[in-house]
Amino acid sequence: MTDAPRPRTGGQILVDQLARHGVGDIFCVPGESYLAVLDALHDAAIRLTVCRQEGGAAMMAEAHGKLTGRPGICFVTRGPGATNAAPGLHIARQDSTPMILFVGQIERAAREREAFQELDYRAVFGTIAKWVTEVDSADRLPELIARAFHVATAGRPGPVVIALPEDMLTETASVPDAPAFRPVETHPALAQMVALQNMLAQAEKPFAILGGSRWSAEAVRRFARFADLFSLPVACSFRRQGTIPADHRCYAGDLGLGVNPKLLARIKEADLLLLVGGRLSEIPSQGYTLLDIPGPRQTLVHVHPDPEELGRVYSPALAINASPTAFAAAIETVQPPRALPWAAGTAALHADYLTWSDPTRITTPGTLQLGGVMAHLREALPADAILCNGAGNFATWVHRFWPFRAHDGQLAPTSGSMGYGVPAAIGAKRLLPERTVVAVSGDGDFLMNGQDFATAVQYDLPVIIILVDNGMYGTIRMHQEREYPGRVSGTALRNPDFAAYAKAFGGYGERVERNEDFPAALARAIASGLPAILHCPIDPEAITPTTTIQALRNRPRP
Repeated sequence: MTDAPRPRTGGQILVDQLARHGVGDIFCVPGESYLAVLDALHDAAIRLTVCRQEGGAAMMAEAHGKLTGRPGICFVTRGPGATNAAPGLHIARQDSTPMILFVGQIERAAREREAFQELDYRAVFGTIAKWVTEVDSADRLPELIARAFHVATAGRPGPVVIALPEDMLTETASVPDAPAFRPVETHPALAQMVALQNMLAQAEKPFAILGGSRWSAEAVRRFARFADLFSLPVACSFRRQGTIPADHRCYAGDLGLGVNPKLLARIKEADLLLLVGGRLSEIPSQGYTLLDIPGPRQTLVHVHPDPEELGRVYSPALAINASPTAFAAAIETVQPPRALPWAAGTAALHADYLTWSDPTRITTPGTLQLGGVMAHLREALPADAILCNGAGNFATWVHRFWPFRAHDGQLAPTSGSMGYGVPAAIGAKRLLPERTVVAVSGDGDFLMNGQDFATAVQYDLPVIIILVDNGMYGTIRMHQEREYPGRVSGTALRNPDFAAYAKAFGGYGERVERNEDFPAALARAIASGLPAILHCPIDPEAITPTTTIQALRNRPRP
């Protein structure tokens, strides 16, 4: 006979479940609605990171989920606290990241009176999260939290939202803890691997696209070996550039914004397309133009951990319900044909990628050029550096010119959410202090969540922020100049002295205005041992690596 469970408050039960499921970090903005949880965390062996805004806290938790494959945990208070966290929740949804957002809630007796900061979270987050629930009784906490971990990690991972009524957290219950969760793995059938081998044997121009989540370092190594054995050309989906090393001889580039035209042409002429883990959604599919819908012209083999995704947009010739990790293990049984007629084309594609991604070939207006910045970063940063970014034209420079080699080296939102880079970098450095973590941010992008630079200072997290300042919302300005040339409206920004901003928080700050000054400035920032901002003003004309504002204005109109 086991001892009867001791009475515990709901807050204590909740924290005990998190520890049971292996949670090591929580990101939060405190609120009176979940004081009982904060009290229970006082004596828990769980590290609490207190953030300056709920959006940043949620993005840190999402980055944690990306890096670990386990749910990132975020706590926010009710009402505005919860809605502030919505961008991080949306990133977790579109990026297929496991995450659990706990939201303080009003007392149960006050429901449906529009009490202070009351919201119906099932209605508010029902179209974003995989599952939204509210805990009515403390004795159900072990059950519902265990379910949340399973839902967040199963199939296509994503976010779960759990609302916590304030009075439920203070009531006591005698209930046993739930068993620690184990992610459910899905494996390919042997017959499917035989079918894949036969398809590859009959192909003349096969191509692989890797994306999604549920990859691991070992899965990346295994697929890289498979690609090498088959001389199979491989591209990464939008902001999934850790799924094969950039220096692999079969790597052909990434399917994002501003793609190499030679890469797109090769995919369109492929006769067999192996899509592993990804959904080939709007950005990587180039606006759903790369493959015909619903029946692709190419023979499509789609591997995905969620059966509901298979056939949802594209009808595959072979649908394999498996996680990338399990599939990468299974392909070690697949043997190449004697002849590889596509091998020469694979070598040419990799050579095209090397040329396309060489920053020294790009010249833009101004004394500080992002081509020069990227060239020095390639020399100065370690191969396993983690590069983070939010959204904006500046991010194109990172995706195109940084050679991602570590499987967890890229933190970037496939959802295209601004303000992600800084909190993601903080979340990464909190988890992996031994790694070099760099956030590349735009001026508009940075000030979405720039206040969490204070969080980096508070916890001694020496992230490096390269802040690209062109005095405008550059992506929107680019589209504006294309559609309404010369009629600038709503896109100009007046920015602060970002180096002084960094120093005011207790970090390192320096303004860099010339290419030749950047190497020494980066070295000083790293040597400071502090969170650092390198304020890099660039010429507004340098709107992308390949064009200028004036060129956009001067282009022929229909």
